[in-house]
Amino acid sequence: MTRLPTLFISHGSPMVAIDDSPARRFLLELGKTLPRPTAIVAISAHWESTGAPTVCFAPRPETIHDFGGFPAELFAIQYPAPGAPETAARAAELLEQAGFSVKRSPDRGLDHGAWVPLRLIYPDADIPVTQISVLSDATPAEHEQIGKALNRLRDEGILIIGSGSLTHNLYEFRGQAMDAPVPAWVSDFGTWMMAMLRDNQRASLLDYRRQAPSAARNHPTEEHLLPLFVAMGAAGDGAKAERIHASYEYGVLAMDVYEFS
Repeated sequence: MTRLPTLFISHGSPMVAIDDSPARRFLLELGKTLPRPTAIVAISAHWESTGAPTVCFAPRPETIHDFGGFPAELFAIQYPAPGAPETAARAAELLEQAGFSVKRSPDRGLDHGAWVPLRLIYPDADIPVTQISVLSDATPAEHEQIGKALNRLRDEGILIIGSGSLTHNLYEFRGQAMDAPVPAWVSDFGTWMMAMLRDNQRASLLDYRRQAPSAARNHPTEEHLLPLFVAMGAAGDGAKAERIHASYEYGVLAMDVYEFS
């Protein structure tokens, strides 16, 4: 069985589901370049828990429209992928073997951090999907450890996707156009992250809050970057990170996609 890479995807605004953009066009082609997985484990910024990671066991997860103020067309979209209870059980087992307490959700649906990119990558919705939460009270290093616990899934035909955003400060969004100029505080952060990921500087990455330029301005809260550390950990210590897409939306959202292999 082919060993799958892990991915970190910047999912951006929910409007990437319907509005043309470089990131949308890239995601529409991405699934064609990957080995077909038997199941997908998505770690989304839009599912947070405390104390312990939560794993979704829903056999038929609903499409959660966890946003407001968007067009009716967006709320009409469904992503009817089957759930992956067996994969969820395997993930929970691996996490517990690594020393994590694990919570189990019998009916959690797919939030837009999961279904928006998956609908573009795998539009047929025929690959089973489960989700694992990020922890609002845990560090990047702890999320890397969650990823390391899941590493063996890669040898079992399972694709691990961290879905967040390389930059995510919506307080700085003031109605800019999709192609608005990118301020230096956004681009400098992305350049630093690319260099650290390319050179596998994990100690610096885990300490990004102190070391990266304008880290707190790009991430007033951390949930949109935490999935990156899960994807990084799941790839293994020596994994190579490659930025396979880079673009910006609204000036403040870096839409970078990284593949770890």
